[in-house]
Amino acid sequence: MKKMIRERMTILREAMKKVGIDAYIIPSSDPHMSEYVPERWKSRQWLSGFTGSAGTLVVTAGKAGLWTDSRYFLQATGQLEDTGIDLYRMALPETPTVTDFILYELKKGSTVGLDGQTYSAADARTLTNVLNKRGLALNTSVDLIDDIWKDRPPAPQSKLFELPVGMAGRSVRDKLDEVNNRLLHAGADCLVLCALDEIAWTFNIRGNDVAYNPVVVSYAFVSENETVLFIHPGKLTPDISGRLKKEGVALAGYTEIAPYLSRLPEGTRIFVDMNRTNAALFHAIPSGCDVIEGITPANRLKSIKNETEIEGFRHALVKDGVALTRFYIWLERQMATGGMVTELSAAEKLTSLRAGQPLYISDSFNTISGYAGHGAIVHYNATPETDATLKPEGLFLMDSGGQYMDGTTDITRTVCLGEPIEAMKKDFTRVLKGHICLAKCKFPAGTRGSQLDILARKALWDSGIQYMHGTGHGIGHCLNVHEGPQSIRMEENPVVLQPGMVLSNEPGMYRINEYGIRTENMMAVREDSETEYGKFLSFETLTLCYMDTRLVMASMLSVRERLWLNNYHQTVYEKLSPHLAKEEAEWLKGKTKEI
Repeated sequence: MKKMIRERMTILREAMKKVGIDAYIIPSSDPHMSEYVPERWKSRQWLSGFTGSAGTLVVTAGKAGLWTDSRYFLQATGQLEDTGIDLYRMALPETPTVTDFILYELKKGSTVGLDGQTYSAADARTLTNVLNKRGLALNTSVDLIDDIWKDRPPAPQSKLFELPVGMAGRSVRDKLDEVNNRLLHAGADCLVLCALDEIAWTFNIRGNDVAYNPVVVSYAFVSENETVLFIHPGKLTPDISGRLKKEGVALAGYTEIAPYLSRLPEGTRIFVDMNRTNAALFHAIPSGCDVIEGITPANRLKSIKNETEIEGFRHALVKDGVALTRFYIWLERQMATGGMVTELSAAEKLTSLRAGQPLYISDSFNTISGYAGHGAIVHYNATPETDATLKPEGLFLMDSGGQYMDGTTDITRTVCLGEPIEAMKKDFTRVLKGHICLAKCKFPAGTRGSQLDILARKALWDSGIQYMHGTGHGIGHCLNVHEGPQSIRMEENPVVLQPGMVLSNEPGMYRINEYGIRTENMMAVREDSETEYGKFLSFETLTLCYMDTRLVMASMLSVRERLWLNNYHQTVYEKLSPHLAKEEAEWLKGKTKEI
């Protein structure tokens, strides 16, 4: 394999030389800026042999480097050995950025190349400005991979399926009307959609083109005069095509989007999300058009779930809670009887239990199954080489989720497999205090997630503990488990929280090589009250799964925090027990008893 990687790099360098490219950038993305990428667009993996989900490869005539984050340092070290590709460990003080590397390696007058289909318009613009200041050029129309990857997989061709209006809550025509109304208010005539979750939401379609995210590879153009869905014809059935046309949607081939945009009349005001639109598509827009930049109306509308979608989440989370309860019963018995359980087999068991629930589609992301020190790796990915065997001692962290037709789930629980030590209990309770503080907060309308983030961190900060990931991300409805534009994190995000938004609540703490603790529930923003000071909002916790009270140090909880936990556990038992066997319900009753 290593020899094959070196051969591919040689062929790439020959192709670069032919077209006058001095450095070539291969990111990990696809034309839709997706988190998970179909096989066709795994160019960086094919060229480098590095299989991690995140990384950027840069190749010059004499050097090659791969930039990735701390999740993959160990994996990348092994996979890149003897390939001629150097590993650049991102976020370390001594590591140059991709741009710094290029500026150091290339001389004035050099040209950097990349495939604009796999690079966002925003990032391409930023890179162009930096390079131009140093006398370098950027060519975003160079797809060198297609010519040298002879057995490159085709674009996904599987049939799509519809999300019925009874589950979506709104028809395609209703959604298009609302999108066009918002375009009018933004001063735009039309909109181009590149992000797959925005397209899936707008047209009530779902598919299996991308791992974990039930989306369909496609583009869309929306305007008052014409709406076009650009998609491979083979993905449509005659019935679905007919229904889309009745909703006012024209159909065209997937590759026809760029020629279509190039024919827009001069003066057309087109709305574009530069961060979610690839550079090649953006450059197809005629220079005579006026571009209005921002978060698209489709993305904003998608983030605010209607009551049908919220009710779907509730149904999905009951099913998810049943699967999780059965999993933790199984795990406890395995530990008690000396059964063999590894990180990977635990994840597989949970997937099988979810798959037995009605309307299950797939997992919503690759399960993070981390025992002991592996739980301290925030985005740990168990592999056959790292697959640890669970023992009846220590902590086990599992972050998982499911895709159901009626909702998407995301949950993290940390459980003790033996007797917890005092340090574990204190750490777990600090995380729990932050989780509860955020879950039960009340806040004025117009509040941003960054203004609430401190609530989840204060109990940890008081003890000099910090976690570096966000506290909450948006969650799609039978869509991407990581959804914007809303978030709860330290970094500023101008998007305000609105009723109907669904987010995660997941503070954590991590002791390197010892254990990790994270407690995550899903919650919906709801209207709470109105006073002389204005409207106030609050959160409704949606997730239904017990928390391991053996790890709770009750003396560290306030009366109100203890009341919240007891009320939550009562709700978990009441909602799940009717769906469990008698023995399972009795087990859950013990796990949810008052503290």
